[in-house]
Amino acid sequence: MARRAWKLWIGTRGATVALAVVMGIGSMPLRGEAPTPAGQQPAQAGGQFTGLVPQGGLPQGNAGAGDAVAAAAATHPLEPALEIARKGLASIRTNITDYSCTVVKRERIDGKLGEHEYMFAKIRQQPFSVYLMFLGPDSVKGQEVIYVDGRNDGNMLAHAGSGVRAMVGMVSLKPQSMLAMAGNRYPITELGVENLTKRLIEVADHDRQFGECDVNFFPNAKVNGRICTCIQVSHPVPRRNFRFHLARVFIDDELTIPIRYEAYDWPQEQGGQPVLMEEYTYMNVKINNGFTDDDFDPKNTAYKFGAK
Repeated sequence: MARRAWKLWIGTRGATVALAVVMGIGSMPLRGEAPTPAGQQPAQAGGQFTGLVPQGGLPQGNAGAGDAVAAAAATHPLEPALEIARKGLASIRTNITDYSCTVVKRERIDGKLGEHEYMFAKIRQQPFSVYLMFLGPDSVKGQEVIYVDGRNDGNMLAHAGSGVRAMVGMVSLKPQSMLAMAGNRYPITELGVENLTKRLIEVADHDRQFGECDVNFFPNAKVNGRICTCIQVSHPVPRRNFRFHLARVFIDDELTIPIRYEAYDWPQEQGGQPVLMEEYTYMNVKINNGFTDDDFDPKNTAYKFGAK
């Protein structure tokens, strides 16, 4: 289950700032906390999607398709994967108070696949808190972002890394505002392995109503040298019920958390390759660092927010 970044843009008059936010791990959609992208509506009735339609749109390979048939088997192929995910979620909530990692994300928005974006992250579970330092590409390198649930009027705080963009200084934006969501599929409030696990459970619970679902387990898969179990879920036939044609979740065998997630649309032509929609990877995860409020404070002297 596994990630990309925020982009700070200052218009020619120096007054317009847009921040593009990671999701998270990636993550899966929210429940109705942001508007449906322009010109698109969630499918209705049997084809209704779970949660928020991602910024950047729905899969296109199932456009105009009918509904999937109801599941016929007593035990759905997704049940073993759901059991793993639920146990993983309980373990995260019980055993992990915070973690640091390197997040890598790549997303397709409005038909265009962006480049890989890299960021160092500190994440605390309670209250949900995020600190991000952007490592690349050069267009976002040096940017920092902080979000703490219930603080700063519910806003995220950010600043550019260098150049003329940095002259604006620290800015404050609603996580789901148009500016904050520019160039991103999900808001910062969805970042992290717990959110990713919750959304995967949500979507799997939805999909197990229907047949036409293949689930395979691949042990001893590797992500950045970590031994994982890969769970691959595919919907062979395009149906308007489904968010993806193919998805892979990589569960770290030692940490029992999702550290990579990738999702694909149906091929654009018969016999073609699946089309990557989004991928998120959590690398170099270090749990229970003992993070405090200072780690998510723009006044931290180790950061460059310039807050007084």
